[in-house]
Amino acid sequence: AKGSVYHIENGNLLYHGAVPMDEDGQFTAVRFWDAEYSGKRWFDCCDRCARMGYFAPEGSWQRQVGQDFLWYLWCGAVSPIYGRSAMTTFERLYIADPATHAEIKNPYYRLINDPANVERILAEFGLTAPNSHIVNGHVPVRAIEGEKPVKGGGKLIVIDGGFCSAYHQKTGIAGYTLVYNSHGMTLRTHQPFESIEKAIHEDEDIESSSERIYTAPRRILIGDTDEGQRKRTEIDDLEALTEAYGNGLIREKME
Repeated sequence: AKGSVYHIENGNLLYHGAVPMDEDGQFTAVRFWDAEYSGKRWFDCCDRCARMGYFAPEGSWQRQVGQDFLWYLWCGAVSPIYGRSAMTTFERLYIADPATHAEIKNPYYRLINDPANVERILAEFGLTAPNSHIVNGHVPVRAIEGEKPVKGGGKLIVIDGGFCSAYHQKTGIAGYTLVYNSHGMTLRTHQPFESIEKAIHEDEDIESSSERIYTAPRRILIGDTDEGQRKRTEIDDLEALTEAYGNGLIREKME
């Protein structure tokens, strides 16, 4: 099993949906298994439960609870994966009354326009560096209505699934790609791809525009990244092993 409810890489926080919050900007407290969770602790709890549904022994209550919890993650009101009051797919398909179709967004989606709230979320996950950002998925950005993907004073970037043609009329674009390299972060905005025929006959590809989100004060080296730190640890281990062999602390096995 791969993936997680959230991921931290190179000082950046990545998650799909939302950090559930109340109208006052406090992390929503969730009562679960006789304990109260909020913020990062709620994310960690959700991650553990999801893994139970996959890794726990067949037939165990832990596996059943974990699998049941996956349904909650999909559509629960305070699920960090979903972030809305309800999922009304059934109502939209079978009930004419539009009042039953409402899916109210968690206050999080309004509050992330305030840089202070974004900084507080980053701090909740232990990220206080000035170059830390949140990369948020899930919600298509309605660029056609003037909505911007960069929020919270430039500290949060919404990357939606806008490549899907079903969203094009709603968003006016075909989604975003976030590029992270040694210079910093760049957000590329894609225009809808009309057809293979037009691309071939008119020699047109997907049109994209770029916006610089963050420029590093100096070029980012591999040693500055999390992967670089992992490589450094491997090098240190190999050097320690070589020294141990050289000092006779570990004896070479002779056939």
